[in-house]
Amino acid sequence: MAMNTSFTIGIIAISMLLHAAYSTIQYRTLLKITEDEFTGPPYEVLVELMLVMVLSLFAGLTVPGNFRSILPDSDENR
Repeated sequence: MAMNTSFTIGIIAISMLLHAAYSTIQYRTLLKITEDEFTGPPYEVLVELMLVMVLSLFAGLTVPGNFRSILPDSDENR
C-alpha cells in the first residue's frame, strides 16, 4: 500500500478522534442540561474509538516505511 494512502488514513483517524472527543463533550453538556448523571460515553463513541484505534495502528505501522536493524555491528548504522 502506498505511503500516501497510509498517511491519509492516519489523518482520518486523528479527525475521528477529535470528533469522538467533541461528541462526548456535547453529550456531557446535554446531560448537565437534563440533570442526568454521566456514566460514560455513548455506545456510538466507543465504537468510533475502537475504529480509531485500528486505523491509527495501521497508519502507525505503515507510514514510517521499512524497519531498520538496531544491532551495533550492522552496516546500516554507519
